[in-house]
Amino acid sequence: MRSVCLLAVVALVSAEVYFKEEFNDNTWEQRWVQSNHKDDFGAFKLSAGKYFDVESRDQGIQTSQDAKFYSRAAKFDKTFSNKGKSVVIQYTVKHEQGIDCGGGYVKVMRSDADLVGFHGETPYNIMFGPDICGPTRRVHVILSYKGKNHLIKKEITCKSDELTHLYTLILNSDNTYEVQIDGESAQTGSLEEDWDLLPAKKIKDPDAKKPEDWDEREYVDDAEDSKPEDWDKPEHIPDPDAKQPEDWDDEMDGEWEPPMIDNPEYKGEWKPKQIKNPEYKGKWIHPEIDNPEYTPDDELYLYEDFGAIGFDLWQVKSGTIFDNIIVTDSLEEAQAHAAETFDKLKVAEKEKKEAADEAARKLAEEEAKKKEAEKPEETEEAEEDEDKEHDEL
Repeated sequence: MRSVCLLAVVALVSAEVYFKEEFNDNTWEQRWVQSNHKDDFGAFKLSAGKYFDVESRDQGIQTSQDAKFYSRAAKFDKTFSNKGKSVVIQYTVKHEQGIDCGGGYVKVMRSDADLVGFHGETPYNIMFGPDICGPTRRVHVILSYKGKNHLIKKEITCKSDELTHLYTLILNSDNTYEVQIDGESAQTGSLEEDWDLLPAKKIKDPDAKKPEDWDEREYVDDAEDSKPEDWDKPEHIPDPDAKQPEDWDDEMDGEWEPPMIDNPEYKGEWKPKQIKNPEYKGKWIHPEIDNPEYTPDDELYLYEDFGAIGFDLWQVKSGTIFDNIIVTDSLEEAQAHAAETFDKLKVAEKEKKEAADEAARKLAEEEAKKKEAEKPEETEEAEEDEDKEHDEL
């Protein structure tokens, strides 16, 4: 037990925190550079939102203008490479406005990224976080590899309520990853399988062709089956029970014809019976060969230079709050940070929102009852006014 505890302590001591931002006061503006790529970027403001526990601890930066792009970024205290170790990117997002369309992700970049000119085309290493627009509600994990950006192939559904949620990406040196939401695993896998970073290992043999006599029909018509002689009956026939109306005039109404009805003897289109095809060989499968363009890469996870992080977003309805950002090489360090920030906020926030929702529900009920109670009085007053107008007339 002592050995386990000692190892845990050593792991925490050796952990590196490359970036941490809690937006505890107004000094955040000195660290986060406002891009000048456009002259009408939306403004972030410091806010803890409507529901919080300790305001200074729970406040973050909030988008404050509708239908705007936002672009702000900060340099790391320490530039690093994740060679031979994990990297953990973690932060909280709160869509307090009930977002309908907008991003909530971060971009983690190289140390030489141009933050003054930061915009949508600025190169990045990793883009991670929730994105919501209409029915689309997913967590983006986009990895840059050899100059191209690759979106994860798996669907990861993000949270879309009005509470704070914790998003964590763990990128491991064995080319595996994990995405956590609120500390719970939302997706895991390997970088090679879940992204199209490398060409396929196998490809269809370009020289292979399906033989001309290859029969893929499992069933065929029975050549010995023949259509019965009495099969072909019309689908509709004149109604034998119909009679010409007594007042029918051929000169005025034309020649009378009985109405048509469904033929009870109609059997539909005849088709021969199906039998097993004696020549059936199964579905032809195109043979595969090793892809000559495929080369394994044990360092898909590797980025030689991490040094900046930024928000590059579009939001139709503003109000999202970002907070508690940490970039580290230790999941334990990230979890400890969450315990001191997110875990304390989420309990108080949920309780206060539920209390506010209940109070709003009761108020709405009281107002509805009040309106209902006022209806008879309004009717009586209206009737009295009508009687008075009638007397005057």
